[in-house]
Amino acid sequence: MKKGDSILQLVWAVTGLLSGWQLAAALVARPIVPGPFEVLQVLATIFTDKLLVHFGYSLWRIIGGVLLAVIVGYPLGIYLGYSPKLARIMSPVIYLTYPTPKIALLPIVMLLFGLGEFSKLLLIFLIVVYQVVIAVRDAAGDIPSEYYYPLVTLGADFFDIFRHVLAPATLPAFFTSLRVAMATAVSVLFFTETFGTEYGLGYFIMDAWLRVSYQEMYAGIIVLALLGIALFMLLDYLDGRCNRWQK
Repeated sequence: MKKGDSILQLVWAVTGLLSGWQLAAALVARPIVPGPFEVLQVLATIFTDKLLVHFGYSLWRIIGGVLLAVIVGYPLGIYLGYSPKLARIMSPVIYLTYPTPKIALLPIVMLLFGLGEFSKLLLIFLIVVYQVVIAVRDAAGDIPSEYYYPLVTLGADFFDIFRHVLAPATLPAFFTSLRVAMATAVSVLFFTETFGTEYGLGYFIMDAWLRVSYQEMYAGIIVLALLGIALFMLLDYLDGRCNRWQK
C-alpha cells in the first residue's frame, strides 16, 4: 500500500469516528456525551498543565513493564524452543500459570509489594511476558534441526546460531506477540492506575469522572487511546526495520 493511500485511509477513519461521535452527542443530548470538538478544545487547554504529567507516568509504566517482559521473555522463549529438554521441564509450569487472568492477581501483588510503581510494572510484565515466551518458543521450536547442522559443522557456537537462524525465525512472531499483548497491557495499565496513585491517565480519567468533569474525562480517554496507538505504530516500525528481509 502506498504512503499516500495510507494517509488517506487514516483521514477517512478519523473523519468517520468524529462524525459518529458528533452524531451520538446530538442524539443523546446530555452532558455525559459531549461533542468531539468540545472535548478537543478542553484537551488542548489542559494538556500541558494537567494531562502531560499523567501521560508521562503512564508512558513510563507501560514501557518499563514491556521492556522487562522482553528482557526476560525473549531469551527464555529462545532457550525453550532450542532445548527440548528445558521445554519439557518448563512447559507444565507455563500451561498451569498462563490461563490465570493476571488482573485477578492485582490484590495479591499489591499486598506483597505495596501500592507503588513496582506493583504496576509487575502486573504489566506478567501480562506481556507469557505472550512473548509462548510465541518465541513456538517459533524457535518449529525450526527443523537440519538447519543447525551446517553451522555446527563449521564450528558455530550458540550465539552464531542465534544470529543466523534463531533471531530471523523468531522476530516476526515476537513482534506479533507484542502487538497482541499491547492492547491488554494498556487496559491493565488503566486499571492499576486507579489504585494507590495520584498520577497516571487511569487516575486522571477516574478522578474526572468522580468530579463530573466529562470533558476532561473524555480528554483523558483520547490521550490514553493515542498512547496505545503510538506504541502500536512504534512496534510496526521496529518490525519493519528488524524484519526487512521478509520484504
